[in-house]
Formats: sequence, structure tokens, C-alpha cells
Amino acid sequence: MAAEPPVLPGRDEARRWAEEELAKPEYRDAAPGWLDSVWAGILDWLRSLDGLSGPDSTVAAPWIGVAFAVLIGATVILARPRLNAKAKRAADVFDADATVSATAYRQRAEAAAAAGAWSAAVVDCFRALVRTAEDRTVLDARPGRTADEVAHELATPFPSEAGHLTETAHTFDGIRYGNEYADQADYAAVRRLDVTLQSLTPASAALPSERDEPAVPR
Repeated sequence: MAAEPPVLPGRDEARRWAEEELAKPEYRDAAPGWLDSVWAGILDWLRSLDGLSGPDSTVAAPWIGVAFAVLIGATVILARPRLNAKAKRAADVFDADATVSATAYRQRAEAAAAAGAWSAAVVDCFRALVRTAEDRTVLDARPGRTADEVAHELATPFPSEAGHLTETAHTFDGIRYGNEYADQADYAAVRRLDVTLQSLTPASAALPSERDEPAVPR
């Protein structure tokens, strides 16, 4: 006695499931750029199945359901790393230990650089930069601050370095959360930025207050 075939959705129901799944914004947001045309092609193909008819349509329907299931599974596999990367990019610049000093971060960065571990050196040097800004009260010591937020907030007191701050924040995120790697030039750039910021006076602090202005003789 032949085994019964697995229960599969009909053609219309399977198509509806697939269209609803692919329409979710998280898949659109997470899709790499080269998948955009594939997305459009898939949806066009799904809509074209409305015209499928004739004696072969009954035989084809179960296989269409299988194709939809495979399609949805592949979509999830492709989208998940991008979704995870988005979630990770929202993480704190620092690890759980909030007691590490700027000096300690710089020592760790120098040791990593000496060993040729450029990615680790960039991460720790950027953290030293942020910790120094907190120590100088240019930034408030707020947990949960991201690298992008650091760049945005430090661009106000250090406007001349706004572009370098943005580039360094992107490098930090790419290494820490995007599985990218740094080289010696990346470390040199963040180290140069760290040294430069330490030598600059924050713009807000450079403005004299009214009480510091010389009295006007009457």
C-alpha cells in the first residue's frame, strides 16, 4: 500500500503565505543590495502563477507549495545575519566592565598593535578616546552609548574632527559588529584622532562666560 503524500498547502494558499512572508519589512530592510532585483523577480513570478491552469495544474500545485517553503527558508537564512548585525550595532561601545581607564585601554591597544592584532588595537584605542572624553566631562558617562552616538556628540565640541569621528565610528562598528578586519592604517587613523582630541579644547569650553569677561569701566 503506497504511503500517503504529505499534506501541502494549495497553490493559492502557498502563494499567499509566501507573499505575506516576503512583504515583512524586516526582510526588505535586511536584504543585501544585490537581492533587490531578485526580490522583485520572485514577487513577479508569484503573481504570474495566477495564470497557471490546464490539466497539469493539479500535479504542479504540490510542487509549487514545496518551492514556496524552500523559498521562505532561504529568505530567513539570508536575512538573519543582517538582522543580527543590526541588533549588534545598537550595543554599547564598552564591555560590561565600566572600570577600565583610558590609560588601560591605550596600553591594551598598544600591546595589540605590537602583536599585529590591528582590529583589537582599533577597538581599544577608540574606547580610550571615548573614556577620555568622559573623564574630561565632554561626554557624560552614560551606559549604552553607541559608536555613532559618540561621533555625533563629539562633533559639537570638536567640529574640525567631525568627519574623522564618523569614519572612526564606522570602522569600530565594522570590526566589532560586522565581522570586518582592520589594518595598520586603521589603527594609525584612530590613534591620530585620539591624540588630536586630547590636544584640542572643546568648542563650548572655549567660549568665555559673562563672569570671565573684563569689566567695562564706567
